[in-house]
Order: sequence, then C-alpha cells, then structure tokens
Amino acid sequence: MEAFCHDFIFWDSNLTLHTESPDLPECFQKSVLSWIPCIFLWFTFPFYVMRLKQNNKGYIMMSILNKVKTVIGVLLWIICWTDLFYTFREFYNGTTKPPFEFVTPLIVGMTMLLATFLIQYERLKGVQSSGVLFIFWFLSVLCAIVPFRSKILQATKKGEITDQLRFTTFYIYFGLIVLELFLSCFNEKAPLFSSINTDPNPCPEETAGFLSTITFWWFTRMAIKGYRNPLENKDLWSLNKQDSSAVIVPNILKEWEVEKAKVQRNNQVLYSGSQSAPINHVDGGTEEAEVLLTGKKEAKEPSFLKALVKAFGPFFVIGSVFKLFQDLIGFVNPLLLDWLIQFSKNKDAPNWWGYTLAIMMFFCALLQTIILHQHFQYCFVTGMRLRTAIVGAIYRKALVITNAAKRTSTVGEIVNLMSVDAQRFMDLTTFLNMLWSAPLQIFIALYLLWQYLGPAVLAGVAVMILLIPLNAAIAMKTRAFQVELMQYKDARIKLMNEILNGIKVLKLYAWEISFKEKVLEIRQNELNILRKTAYLGAVSTFAWTSAPFLVALTSFAVYVNMDDKNVLDAQKAFVSLSLFNILRFPLNMLPQVISSIVQANVSLKRIQHFLSHDELDPDNVDRKNIASGYAVTVVNGKFTWSKKDPAALHNINLMVPQGSLLAVVGHVGCGKTSLVCALLGEMEKLDGDISIRGSLAYVPQQAWIQNATLRDNILFGLPYNEQKYRCVLEACALVTDLEVLPGGDQTEIGEKGINLSGGQRQRVSLARAIYSEADIYLLDDPLSAVDAHVSKHIFDKVIGPEGALKGKTRILVTHGITYLPQVDNIVVMVEGKVSEMGSYQDLLQQNGAFAEFLRNYSNEDIIEEDELVSILEEEEPFPEDTLSNHTDMVDNEPVVNEARRHFIRQISIMSADMENPKKMSTRRRCSEKRHVEPVPETKTTFDKLIHTETAETGRVKFKVFWEYMKAVGPPLCIFICILYGCQNAAAIGANIWLSEWANDEPVNGTQPKTEMRLGVYAALGLSQGVLLLAICFISRAYSMLKAAQIIHQNMLRAILRSPQGFFEATPSGRILNRFGKDVDIIDSQIPENIDLWMRTFWYTANVLLICSALTPVFLIVIVPLMAFYWWVQRFYVATSRQLKRLESISRSPIYSHFSETVTGTSVIRAYNRHKDFVLINDGKVDENQKSYYPGIVANRWLGIRIEFIGNCIVLFAAVFAVIGRESLSPGLVGLSVSYALQVTMSLNWMVRMTSDLESNIVAVERVKEYSETEMEAPWDIEDKKPPPEWPALGNVEFHNYSVRYRKGLDLVLKNLTLSVKGGEKIGIVGRTGAGKSSMTLCLFRILEAAGGEITIDGVKISEIGLHDLRSKLTIIPQDPVLFSGTLRMNLDPFEKYTDEEIWKSLQLSHLDKFVSSQPLKLAHECSEGGENLSVGQRQLVCLARALLRKTRILILDEATAAIDLETDDLIQSTIRTQFEDCTVFTIAHRLNTIMDYTRVLVLDKGQIAEFDTPTNLIAKKGIFYGMAKDAGLA
Repeated sequence: MEAFCHDFIFWDSNLTLHTESPDLPECFQKSVLSWIPCIFLWFTFPFYVMRLKQNNKGYIMMSILNKVKTVIGVLLWIICWTDLFYTFREFYNGTTKPPFEFVTPLIVGMTMLLATFLIQYERLKGVQSSGVLFIFWFLSVLCAIVPFRSKILQATKKGEITDQLRFTTFYIYFGLIVLELFLSCFNEKAPLFSSINTDPNPCPEETAGFLSTITFWWFTRMAIKGYRNPLENKDLWSLNKQDSSAVIVPNILKEWEVEKAKVQRNNQVLYSGSQSAPINHVDGGTEEAEVLLTGKKEAKEPSFLKALVKAFGPFFVIGSVFKLFQDLIGFVNPLLLDWLIQFSKNKDAPNWWGYTLAIMMFFCALLQTIILHQHFQYCFVTGMRLRTAIVGAIYRKALVITNAAKRTSTVGEIVNLMSVDAQRFMDLTTFLNMLWSAPLQIFIALYLLWQYLGPAVLAGVAVMILLIPLNAAIAMKTRAFQVELMQYKDARIKLMNEILNGIKVLKLYAWEISFKEKVLEIRQNELNILRKTAYLGAVSTFAWTSAPFLVALTSFAVYVNMDDKNVLDAQKAFVSLSLFNILRFPLNMLPQVISSIVQANVSLKRIQHFLSHDELDPDNVDRKNIASGYAVTVVNGKFTWSKKDPAALHNINLMVPQGSLLAVVGHVGCGKTSLVCALLGEMEKLDGDISIRGSLAYVPQQAWIQNATLRDNILFGLPYNEQKYRCVLEACALVTDLEVLPGGDQTEIGEKGINLSGGQRQRVSLARAIYSEADIYLLDDPLSAVDAHVSKHIFDKVIGPEGALKGKTRILVTHGITYLPQVDNIVVMVEGKVSEMGSYQDLLQQNGAFAEFLRNYSNEDIIEEDELVSILEEEEPFPEDTLSNHTDMVDNEPVVNEARRHFIRQISIMSADMENPKKMSTRRRCSEKRHVEPVPETKTTFDKLIHTETAETGRVKFKVFWEYMKAVGPPLCIFICILYGCQNAAAIGANIWLSEWANDEPVNGTQPKTEMRLGVYAALGLSQGVLLLAICFISRAYSMLKAAQIIHQNMLRAILRSPQGFFEATPSGRILNRFGKDVDIIDSQIPENIDLWMRTFWYTANVLLICSALTPVFLIVIVPLMAFYWWVQRFYVATSRQLKRLESISRSPIYSHFSETVTGTSVIRAYNRHKDFVLINDGKVDENQKSYYPGIVANRWLGIRIEFIGNCIVLFAAVFAVIGRESLSPGLVGLSVSYALQVTMSLNWMVRMTSDLESNIVAVERVKEYSETEMEAPWDIEDKKPPPEWPALGNVEFHNYSVRYRKGLDLVLKNLTLSVKGGEKIGIVGRTGAGKSSMTLCLFRILEAAGGEITIDGVKISEIGLHDLRSKLTIIPQDPVLFSGTLRMNLDPFEKYTDEEIWKSLQLSHLDKFVSSQPLKLAHECSEGGENLSVGQRQLVCLARALLRKTRILILDEATAAIDLETDDLIQSTIRTQFEDCTVFTIAHRLNTIMDYTRVLVLDKGQIAEFDTPTNLIAKKGIFYGMAKDAGLA
C-alpha cells in the first residue's frame, strides 16, 4: 500500500475508531471510498445493457430533464479530468504525487462518461426511470459525505485551504452528484407509441419511477380513493399487458405443444424400435417388444410442469434471488445487537459507535423490508400468471376434447381443475422458495448459535425436531376432522335447501318442528367435531408459541450446566434469543410447504391428464371436395362415440341434394342423433368419408341457452339487423312470449334457460339457427318440446317447403309423422343403420320398417290430436276482458308463474315441461299454454317482489361486535381478556428475569444462583404456555362455539317461524348463503381471527411498554408513530376490504361461463364460434385478475409502510439505549432492542387481523338480520287449545271474510260469506286469478285475514295456535313435494303411526306394489325433491299422507298438470271412498271431477259469483254453465 499511498497513511484505527471525532485517512478516501460506486456501475453495466436490449419499449423524446442530466454528466467528467490534468501539471513541475491522485480521477471520470452514456441509452430504449443509476448516484453521494466533512475539518484545523483547486472542484462535484441524485428521482415521459397513451385507465406501475416501484408509492392513489368511497369496478386499473391472458396463455400453450411433440417423437422412436425387434429374437420378440411398448406408452404423458417452468421460471427466479439476499441480511441485525450490547458494557467506547450501530440496524431492517416485498411481489405475480395460464389452457382444451374424454371428466371436475387446482398452484408459488430458503436459514442460524452457546445448541435443536412430528400429527388429524366436518355441513345445507324448497308444505302439514330437530341434530354433530378441532388447535397453538421458549430454555439449561465456567451474559442470552426467533419461521413453514407441494403435485397430475386427452379430429369432415349438386354426402360411414366402444353407426351411405329437406325417423335409440353428431364431426370416424359444403347451423335436441339476454342468445355473436331479427321472431312464434317476459327480448335468461319453458327454449335455439343464415341446417327433433299448434306454425313458417329456410339444405330428425308427407326425402334408421331411404310415397309402397313405424305412431298421434282440439275449443271462448285484473301472486299460481317464482328463488325445478320433452302429452302443454295470458299483470309485483341484497360498505359498527360479545357472554369476554393479559405478563416476566440473570456478575468465573434463576425462568415460561392453553380451551372450545350454536339456533328458529310471504320475497340462495358461508365464518374463522388479534395486540403493547419503561423518552416517539400506523391501516382496511369483495364478485362468472360452455361445446363448434368464446373467457379471467392484482399490491404497500414504523421503533429503541447507557445494564439494552426487532412482524399481523376480523364479523350482522324477521302467529297457544277431537263435524263458515296477499296490495278475496255443513263436498271453480288457491290458503292461515273470520265447528281459527289448526286439516297440494330421507319419514315425520297403518294408506293410494318391490320397503330412500320417483308416484305419496292423517276436512288442489289420466282417476276414486264422511274442498281444473259434488262455488274477482248444486247451476246458464259447455259437459 505504501507504493500506492507514498507518504499518506492508508488506515489508522486511532484516527478512525478510538476517538470522539473520527475521520478516514486521505489515501483511503481517495481510493477505496471513491471506487465503491464505480465498481458497482461497471459490474452491473453488461447485465443491465443485455436486459435493456431484450425489453425495448420504444424511444423517448429528448426532454429538458434528460438534457440537464446529460449536461451534468458531462460536467462531472470534465471536473474529474480537470483534477487529472492538474495532477499531471504538478507532476511536470516536479512535485511528486502519489499514484491515487492519477488513478482515482481517471476511473471516476471514465465512470461519469459511462453514466452519461447510460442516460442516453436508456432514453433510446424507453426507460422512464433508472434503478441502476439511482443506486449509483446514491452510493456516490454517500461516499462523498466523508471527504465533505473531512475537508472542512482540516481547513478549520489549519486555518487555511492548502489545495484550493481540488477543494473547489470537489465541492462543485459534490453539488452536481447531489443534483443528479435529486433529478433521478423524477420520471421521464412515456415512450412514443406505447400502450399507456391509448389505455383509458392504465396501471400507474408501468410509468412509476424507481423509488415509487420499490416503495409501491404508485398504489397510494387507489388507497386514498378506496378510503374516501368504496371502490367500484370502474376505479380498477387495466391489467398490465404482460399479465393478460392474451400474452400468457399463448406462451404456455407454445411450451406445452413443444413438450407434447417431444413425447410423441419419443413414443414414435420407441414404436419403430419395437418394429425391428423380432428380427433379433425370432422367438416371441414381438410380444416382448409390445409389452415394453405398452408399458412405456402408458407411463409417458407430456410434462406440464416442464412447460410451466419454461414459461414462468425465469421471472420466478428473479424473486428467488431477492429471497436469498433477504435471508442473508436477516442475520445481520442479531450480530449488530451483539455489538450494541458489547458497546453498552464498554463504558469507555465513544458514543458515535452506538449511534452508528443504531443507524446500521435501521438501514439493515429497511433494506430487508424493501427486498422482502419485492420478493413477494414477484412470487404473487407468478402465481397470478400461473392461474391465468392454467384456466386459459383448460378452457381451450375443453372446447376440443372428444366425447370419450368428456365422459371421464364431468363438468364439475373440470370446474374444480380451474378453481381448486389452479388456486393450489397460486398458493404454492408464494412459499415455494422456502424449500431451499428454510434449510439455508436453519443452517446459518445454527452456525451462529454454535459461536455463542457451543454444543448446547444441539439440545435446543433436538426439542425443535421433536416438535415437528407433533405438529405433523396434529395437522393430519385436523385434516381428517375437516373432511368429516364438511360432510356434516353438506348434509345440513342439503336439508336446509329442501326445507326452503318445501317450506309451504311444511307449513301446511305443521311439520316444522320435526325438521328443525333434524337440522339441530346434524348441527350438534358439527359442533362436536368443531370442539374436537378446537382442542387440537389449542395443543398446536401451545406447541407453536412455546417452541421458541422451550428451545431457549433447554439450550440455556444445558449450557450453564455443562460447565461451571459457562456464564450466561446479556450477549449470549439475547443474541441467542433473536436467532431462535429467526429459526421459528422456517421450522414451522417447512412441513407446510412440503404438504402444499404434495397437494400441488396431485393437482398437476390432474391438469396434465386433462390436457393430454384426445381431441376431435378437425379433418373428420371434409369441407373441400364434394360431388356437385350435393350439400352432404356420407360414403360407407362407420362411427363410434369412443374408440373403446363398438360402432354406433355402420355402413351409412347418404347423399343429400342441395336445398332439399330430409327427414330422419326411427325408434328411440336407433341412432338418429348420432347421425347428426357424425355430420357435425362430433363422433370418432372409424371408416368412410363425410363431405359437407357450406356453413352449418345446429339445433340440438335439448336446447342450449346461455346466461345472457334473449336477444344475445338469438344473435349469437352476429351483428343486429332489425328486419331480419323481427322475421326470425315471427317465424319461431316468439313474439307473444316476448310480451310476457318482464324485459322483452332484453330479459336476462337464467342459467340453462331456467326462466323459459322447455318449448320457449327450443324455439330460441331454432331462432338462433335461422338468424345465422347458414347453408345447411341440422335440426335434431326441434318440434318435440313445443305444443302441437306451435309445432305446426314452426313447420309451416320455418322448416317446411314454404318456410323461411326454403332453398337451404335441411336435415330434420323428427318423431311427428304429420309432416312427413311434405318432406323431399326420408331416411329410416334402425339400430344404427340406414334401413330405407326415399320419398314418403316410395316408402309406404315398400311396406318395410317405415310403414311399421307409421302404424305404431299414428294411433298415439290421433288421440293427441283429438284431445288437443277439444282443449283448444275449451280455451277459445274466454274473452280477454273476463280475466281478473288483480296483482295476485298466489293466484296466478299455475304452471308458468310457479316456474317464474321458483326461478326467482333460484331453484331449478321447472314445471313438468322438463321432465321428458319427448313423451309429453299435448294435454299438459295446453294447460301450460292456457295459463300464460295473465302473467304480464304480475310485472308490477315482479319488480318489487325481490329486494336486492344489501352489501355492507364502509366500517363495521361496534354494535355488531357487541352482538357477538352478548352471544359469548360479556363476563366471559372480560375474563378471557384478563387471561390474555396474564399470559403476556408471564412472557414479559420471563424476559425481564432473563435480563436480570444476564446481569449477574460472575464470582470466581462462575455465576451464582444459576439453579434458582433457571427454575424461575422455566416456571414463568411454562406458565405463559399453560395460560394460553387455558385461553384456547375457554374461548375456542367453549364460549365461542356456544355463541355459534346460539346464533345458528336463533336464525333457524326465526326462519321457520317466518310467514310464507318472506320466502316468496327472498331467494333461497340468499338464505342458504347465511346458513352456509356465514355460519361457517362464525364457527371457525371469527374465533381464530379474535385469538390472533388479541395475541398480536398484547405483544405489540408489550414492546411499547418495555421500551417506554426502560427509556421514558420513547413515549415522545410512540405518539407520532402510532398515529401514522392508525392512518395507514385505516386506508388499507377500507381499500382491501372492497377489493376482496370485487374479486369474489368477478370470480364466479368465470366458472358459470365455463360450465355453460362445456354443456354447449357441440353448438359452439357447429357455429364455428370457439375463438369468440375463448376471447370471452379470457376477458372474464382478466376482469377477475384486475381486482386481484391491486389486492396483492395493497398488501405490499401496507407491508412496507408498517414495517417502516417497526424499523423506526428499532432505531429509536437502539438510539435511546445508547443515550441512556449510563443507567441501563447490558441485559436491559438487549431486552429492549431484541423486543423491538420482533415488533415489525406483530404490527403487520395486527393490521391483517383487523382487516380480516372486520370482513368476517359482518357475518354476525348478516345472520342477525335473518334472526329478526317478522314472525307468523304463535304455533301453540296454551289457553286457547281446541279439544283433542275437534273438528268433530267439519262445519266450515266464512263470515264477511277478506284477505290480501301482502300489505299495500288489493284484496284478493272480498267479503266472502258462506257456510258448509260437515261431510259436504264442495267444488271451487273460477278463472285464473279469481282467488281459488287463496281461499284454501286462508283455511290454513298461510294468509291472515284482512277482515271477517273463519270458524270451524264454532271455533274461530284466528284465535288458536297455527299448529293446532294446521294439524287438524289435510291438503293434497298441486305440486307434490317430497324430502330426501326414507319413504316412511316422508309419510310420518313425527313417527305417530304404526307400520300397519302406513301400509294400509299405501294400499289405498295404490303405491303398495311399488313399495313392496323395493328392497328396503318403507326405508326406501327418496332423493332430493323425490327425484327418483315419477311425478305420478309423488302425487300418490301425498295422497297416502292425507289418508294417514285422515282429518275431518280435506282440501284438494287438483294437480292435473303433473300427472297422467290413469293416476288422476285412482286419486279421485280413493278420495270418494275414503273421505266419504269428511268435508272436502276441491279446486277443480277439470270439471268432470266435480259434477257429482254436493255444491259448486264459482269465484270471480275474489267474490262469490254462484254457489249451488251443479245441476241447478247448469240450469241457471251462468258462468258455470259456460265453463261446462266449453268442457263438453253441458
């Protein structure tokens, strides 16, 4: 060094360290110190230039900022070289100069030129803000501060400036680099032609400067906006281009194709290798090769993991590098703490050492914060991109997989791949780096601990290793409980769903209590599991919190007992403690990461398997070569649904001339639909050729309807053309339907077309085909689902020779034989072959399969035609104006409206239309038709019937917390809080005791009283663990579960006690959500949130308490820091809560659109729309990521700000420890600083917990809302109980009775007065909306009187309990409702009757044969809604119920829409014989059933129009006569 420095000193510790006024020697200043920034810039330069070359963003125009920066760069170079030339001049003048005077100006000058070059190069590559240059200028300023101070000190010391030129140039140089640093904080304008200029709401991250990027300052604008008003979709920024589906998905698909190609090549090589095998081994070589081959072929699927690594690996690795730095920097602070404690012991050390250590601690922590959050940002963005890639790849694949592949993966499974499996990948990326990072951290920590405690560390490590299997066992057990819990939850929700669907029946039969008991029984099982989980959780929490303490305890105990000379001083104790704290995280994370990887691996296999499915061969159908004059030709076609299955169609030869109409007929299952699918290319072609000329339109047998407006369903992506559209609606007979729908053609159609009847769906599907103006139309039985007269209209206007499609090629699959004479050609299919083909006349003459087919079908058709005519006649004479004009929801009950209301309540049970569109009798369809007209009137109520669900915005009120506390019990709450306080007091006590122990001065080299010290330390430490265990048992396993039980019970009781009107105005989905998601949150999430919040709150309070107690000055700093903390967390909570809401709202459309697509793939492909659907899906995914991305950034934004507060606390704790070092012992210094080092973590957690708790506590509010609904009258009124034998006679009287449906609506029944004697049979008739159903509902008090009263055997029904009333009446409702459970439970939920009685009722209701044939007899399980029984059987079960109850009064809501004639006759005859002596009220839909009744009541507009015997009424020639005449009975 002497040669380099000559007479100058390079280093002198007396000058630098051991002095109150330190300074660095001039040689050191002018060499090492000046070179640091230069080395940095030259080192990063090549990598940086490479990166800029790859990411060229277009050039930026020269701006004033850029010009100034360049000029300053050139000036700096001139100044450096001025120094250099001055040195040369001196040298020539004979003054000897040391080499550093030549070398340093040269190097610095060259570096300044390089920096100037970079300023311009970045401008040309479109860089708006440079991180590299910012760091370079920052280092330059930092290194120049020392000479800045040093020069002034020397000048004042000597009283003069010796080297004036260098003195001047240095200060000019210093001013210029400070200016450069200041300027590099600002941004350049955006590059020319960048997307920023065109995007309406670009993400500011793209244009953010370097400082803004590392501190996430660019997010602040959104945080402020979210704090002022709840964020909405329009406030969200566009997705960065590199995160959008358009960029990511093609990227992953490209890599995946490469992988697939590789595997195919390998398989081919293998295959061709096996071909040559037999030559070598004549004996059985082939077999061997085949075995090898098949074995290999099965095993080798292309690796999706490799594709993912290639696509996303490089980006992820950047994040990993950040993680590495963060891990290493994390160990610097414990070492600095060691030095700080040494400093506080050494009373002679100069003060500035302490301050330097404090500042270094602060900077280390700050750097660690910045790097950690960059790491997280990279990981989360990778996760986000992975999800986009996986969802996009699966969606695209789902559009092209074969039918065989579709069978192996159900829609639900594929949606799971998208939601669950993609999510697992997303979660894994965040912690994947822990795989290498955790072992690294553990290794470094143990190495450092060994330096302090020696082999004693191994004892601590042993404890840690012993705890791992305990945690693993607990995790396994918890997972098993979780599965069991989910089963109970599902069972409870399923039962609730049924209760809500059948609530009207429960009320009519007074069965609520029985079902309530069933729900509570399941709920009790659920709570038992939750309790077990809570016990496990308590043990696990105990292990997790006590671990660091037990490790420290065992290590210290072994250390002091190993050797008397081992002294536990402050350094060893507190540095070890902070290292143990670092160890805690990796040790707990490793098992979690490994289990996550195992799960993700399962997901990977599932996704990979799905993506490797066979795809449909686009060349199945030849679109180019075809014989002229023909539109479709099939030659020797042989097709199958799956390569494994036998062929479904053989030997198909078909030639369809252009513009002809071909009908395909045959029995059910003969291959008609298969033929259509083969033409579409949906089947696997085994042999032969298909050629098609022109575009296709396809109408499937079961119409596929999107969840979009009706118009969008018809346009299907084509531009809107008013005239064409009107013609299509007219042709498909949709005009009248549009008048009925609440929003015309802008009505939103529910999922699967739920708010349209089967016929309407089919016509919309047909309209879509016509609108597409294709060349060839494949119509798969479009006429089966519509009424006969509509079917005729459609054939004439659309399909037939004069229809809208004349001149187009049409292939029509049909069962209706009426239209066959009008078609050009007919193909008859028999068992997958074409048996005959020709015109109608030709085939009749051949007298083959077709003639037989005609004979079979014509009889049925003729019957239906006759019936249709009679019914249509019955319908016509109703003039429009006789319809009542009420807005009466109950009364517009018949099919259509019922369906509409069920749709509203989110139940997909449609009117019987959906049961079986093929075998539907016209009679049923007409009954549907007949009730259509009045629907428009319901519009007024339709709008207001359902109120939108209120979403809470803004802060959660304290009242909600108070509600929860009341459920837990206020005294218990206080007690639990006190326990948390005690637990923390014990923790503080243990650490203070440790600091006292560390201050014990050794006597003769050994510490006195170690046993006593160790014993008390152990006692304090273990007591905090025990207290925590007690807290968990009391709060989690007892009080909070009790609260959950009470809250659920109250809601269940309130829901079952609500009046019927409540269920009509509230969608069942909404109520189920309360019982599902919200109850789940109250069960498991809120207790966890509260527990974590309490622990972090007390921990933070401890830190501040200790620091303030030791150095009271600390209090001055706490106030502003806490104010800043409060301010940041308010901003964060408001914004992130709303972002979470937006994210979950935008997530479900992805899955619903997907499941919709999967069901309609054949339609999408037929119309060649798959590209558009891919775009729609991408749009939905991007829309969802748009709200997810700011959510990630919000966490980073918060983390950096909160950790900055934590870092300040570290800084002040250290600074005040230095200031008060006279009064503080080393032990207390160690205590306060090691506590402060931990505070960042708990501050961060506390904000997160506050946010989660606020989001989740809303569940209590939502559940409470439904616990306070208005109630119906009491079920039992003790002092008004009617006698047990009531009603003995069955006399029913109405006195001036009026009723309205809901408050504010018109009266439905007006002043009815009538009296019915016991045993009379009364028929009730009237037009739709006359009040027939309302009258029966009044008897049960489902509707309460608005005036007047009803008495039964002299008892006023309004005065007795509802259950007393309802249990004494019997109703057979119009739509039979069954519940899942045994048949016995459905007949007798309270188990009042014996088996004999039940069998007798089954015999009378003609069900005994069916039930005896079931293996389980009465224990036969009915599925949800009784789906596994036919509608007729369900109706008979309802009859059996009525026969069992056998009350004096029977009400029949005649159910003709749902059952066939035969069943109907059975019911009628049973009623006549079994209920002979009862009073019977029948709402008649068909008059022939009531012609023999005692009297008939005719209602009109809610009043009695006529009431007399049927014969007298016919004689009177009034309304009843008109009806009877229409029905052909008069």
